Amino acid sequence: MDSLPPLTATQQAHLKALAAQPDSTIDTSDSPVLSAAQWDTSVRGRFYRPIKQQITARIDADVLDWLKGQGKGYQSRINAILRKEMLAQKA
Repeated sequence: MDSLPPLTATQQAHLKALAAQPDSTIDTSDSPVLSAAQWDTSVRGRFYRPIKQQITARIDADVLDWLKGQGKGYQSRINAILRKEMLAQKA
């Protein structure tokens, strides 16, 4: 998917009207009621998978050897290391 078409003026007006409605007007009658036990065992973002983007990066040879030396999945390890650093800096 390269890009989505822009919203029409009608669609924008409809979204603006929906956003202006108070939450009390939302019909949740078709949503199941969850017990406290179900909420206690729920996991946030369980099925979330970020979109991967292919890049070309230059890494020092010794760093790449170290990553590959830990077995299969060195690219996933690179991503995990970068994500850990990103989250640490955001905190």
